[in-house]
Amino acid sequence: MRQRIIAIKNEEISLQDKCSLCTGSKCCTYITQHITTPRSKADFDYLLWQISHGNIKVYKDSDGWFLLIESKCHHILADGQCGIYETRPQICRDYSNDFCEYDAPAEESFELYFNGYDALMDYCRKRFKRWDRWLGER
Repeated sequence: MRQRIIAIKNEEISLQDKCSLCTGSKCCTYITQHITTPRSKADFDYLLWQISHGNIKVYKDSDGWFLLIESKCHHILADGQCGIYETRPQICRDYSNDFCEYDAPAEESFELYFNGYDALMDYCRKRFKRWDRWLGER
């Protein structure tokens, strides 16, 4: 089997070695869940409820809207390696590190990012000029 070599940060690194060079195993510290694009005040009100829970962020990128749930995989060992590598779930097997957070932070591709309730509420107030009035009418 021929080993693929890529240039990263002015170095040549094999894709197999790339994960071992990553500190913190960033890709294994969260999951994302694609959500329906929020359009109405009610949609955003529901999103405000979701982001009110611990470790939940919301972002929009070219693929749509997502919940970002910060939760480290239970199988990551102290050295950052996968403790169940041989029996890991299919989604982990399908993951490609051709371009990953070792190369650049995912946040660089976010069109919108809300790190908490207040940030999303500010957005709602700007997007819907009568947001506060609507809240009072419910």
